[in-house]
Amino acid sequence: MKKVKIVVFTGAGMSAESGIKTFRASDGLWEEYNIEDVATFTAWKKNQVLVQQFYNKRRKQVMDAKPNLAHQLVARLQDNYDVHIITQNIDDLHERAGSKKVLHLHGEIMKARSTVDSSLIYPIKNWEIKIGELCEKGSQLRPHIVWFGEAVPEMENASKIAETADVFITIGTSLNVYPAANLINEIKDETPKYLIDPQQFSLDYIKNLTHLKTTAVEGMKILFKKLTETNL
Repeated sequence: MKKVKIVVFTGAGMSAESGIKTFRASDGLWEEYNIEDVATFTAWKKNQVLVQQFYNKRRKQVMDAKPNLAHQLVARLQDNYDVHIITQNIDDLHERAGSKKVLHLHGEIMKARSTVDSSLIYPIKNWEIKIGELCEKGSQLRPHIVWFGEAVPEMENASKIAETADVFITIGTSLNVYPAANLINEIKDETPKYLIDPQQFSLDYIKNLTHLKTTAVEGMKILFKKLTETNL
């Protein structure tokens, strides 16, 4: 018998309870850096040292963090459901919690890639990419991150996954980061949708949406109980 397909779309709020700072919070990383200085290709061309320092710092933070209960509960849904995760997060906490099908829209902090050939991607074993570390074509390695102004190459794959969801769950995102925020608009009207986020949103136009106005951990406790007690 084919398993019910659950698509989980996660944002920064998913990892906040693991101690990873969000960009948009008042104490977030953007308070320390200007976006234009560290998260654009123009910034990379202008000051590779500063950009590397920023992402090295983030990478160390990710390595020190641990998956929280929300990550773990999402992974446990795999026991009964076909679970696909689409995440805006660049950390690897979903994978470390045990989730098998994870698509990263905005790249992965634990990988580096060539500046001249985006198909050349390398795992990073420690927290640092150093100036002078080169790809096989002799180009400086950069963080494997989608910077502002760059295309989101996995967007088409994400759309294909999302539009076939039997259940769609959004956790910890404001639904204001485009093009990723469009995913919820591609879900069929009759598909059950859940949003876990403590913020208040104007989402009356989305049909069959249940908004749990709480944190990722508390929301997943509620939803996990519901999904494990319900035969979908």
